[in-house]
Amino acid sequence: MDKKIQVMLVDDQRLMRDGIRTLLELEADFEVCAEVENGHLAVETFPHANPDVVLMDIRMPLLDGVQATKKIKSDWPHAKILILTTFDEDEYVFEGIRAGAMGYLLKDLSGEELANAIRTIAAGGALIGPEIAQKVMQRFANLNTETAVAPQPLPEPLSSRELEILNLMAGGFSNPMIARKLHLAEGTVKNYVSGILQKMNVRDRTQAVVYGKELGLI
Repeated sequence: MDKKIQVMLVDDQRLMRDGIRTLLELEADFEVCAEVENGHLAVETFPHANPDVVLMDIRMPLLDGVQATKKIKSDWPHAKILILTTFDEDEYVFEGIRAGAMGYLLKDLSGEELANAIRTIAAGGALIGPEIAQKVMQRFANLNTETAVAPQPLPEPLSSRELEILNLMAGGFSNPMIARKLHLAEGTVKNYVSGILQKMNVRDRTQAVVYGKELGLI
């Protein structure tokens, strides 16, 4: 049997953790490797649990989800964090993305949608819920072009293939999905993605997509 996707649950509500764990246990490819009730414990537990995906709540005692995401990504840049919250306030959204989260979803989704979202993040994809995506696009639309500082062009421009892959990343495509669509080896796609991140000087796919939108590449 293929290795199960290891998931760490971070939520201060025990009932919510129990519910999510029950949903994930219905799927054959998931295993909950750790559960904690605040961001401080999430940072402490992460290296021991070594999860494939962290499901991170936002509002929690001691250390909130945004700060916990920042600390985890700072110490373990490979960490894949999916923010799952009831709050869609603009600042939570943008701070979560800036902190390095690879996805941001609201808790009113179905169990099937949550399972598919975790699979996408585990495979290296980025995912933003439709309500959140609307806020992100609105933020760009509301930028004052007269006073906003234009983003600096990339020192080394992306190739046509890299631009194609960046746009697929923006569409939520994981590396395997990109490989199938473009008829490339998955290792080749991974190399392209690494090159994109390096050229854009960003830490992860979500930041690359946001920066790509700022530059008008997407």
